[in-house]
Amino acid sequence: MMCLSLVGMRGSQIPSEAVEFKTIDIDGVNIFYREAGPKDAPVIVLLHGFPSSSSMFRALLPLLAVNYHVIAPDYPGFGHSDAPPVEKFTYTFDRLADCIDKVLIKLNLTQYALYLQDYGGPIGFRIALAHPERVTALIVQNAVAHEEGLSHVWELRRAFWKDRAGTENKLRENFLSLEAARQRHLAGSANPEDIDPDTWTTEYQFLSLPGMDKIQLELAYDYRNNVAAYPKWQEYLRQHQPSILVVWGKGDRIFTVAGALAYQRDVPKAEVHLLNASHFALDESADITAYLIQRFLTKQRQVVMERLH
Repeated sequence: MMCLSLVGMRGSQIPSEAVEFKTIDIDGVNIFYREAGPKDAPVIVLLHGFPSSSSMFRALLPLLAVNYHVIAPDYPGFGHSDAPPVEKFTYTFDRLADCIDKVLIKLNLTQYALYLQDYGGPIGFRIALAHPERVTALIVQNAVAHEEGLSHVWELRRAFWKDRAGTENKLRENFLSLEAARQRHLAGSANPEDIDPDTWTTEYQFLSLPGMDKIQLELAYDYRNNVAAYPKWQEYLRQHQPSILVVWGKGDRIFTVAGALAYQRDVPKAEVHLLNASHFALDESADITAYLIQRFLTKQRQVVMERLH
């Protein structure tokens, strides 16, 4: 494990116009995704968190796209993807993962590293369990697969899972408010003055769209099934020993540092770095994250090449 507080480390950057913005139809739902980088390069799939979208990767994507083919989709109900009402679409993590899996299949992506952040964790682990042979690496940034990764903030969520009717109004106030959106970015931040307020005001505007509260509350309730699946995800890690890079904002008030270190219990060779950042570590550490990802994947390819020879 390493603790890092590097700032100002700049990678080579491609022009922002090299990022393409596309949609693809999956079972009648338009899924938006960002794409950049050489089409013949190794693939990285960026899976975003709540309540964000692929927009959270605006700084990271061009840095990675110098050497990688990068795909960053928006889940149904997020970003620029369609958001069918809850009466017409089942908002569960199983369903979201199935949609994103179908995106990757339709794009003919058969080998890829998965970047998991927050909600990207349960979506990515479902894809990895379904296709372990396709996953070249896992890059984990504040995404949990162990109970000890859930902070005290989850006490209200656990109460919601036990008594949805009795706690929904309280969760709604805590979960969907402007202050909650603000704190997801600022709480535990090492450099709050560096974080653009547009990040949380835009997310709050998104959460305020008609019907969005129902969509997000459905997913919040279904999250209990992610926690129940942790033992299965841990078994996948122990059995397959995938290459893992953990790049974790150690100031995160939602997911604990213990959740980052727990990956080494299942995959002893996991590379773990703790950054001076919060839950959305890319707000303040996109450069060092890009550097660590490229170094890690380069080292991984070198090991594979040595084995082949």
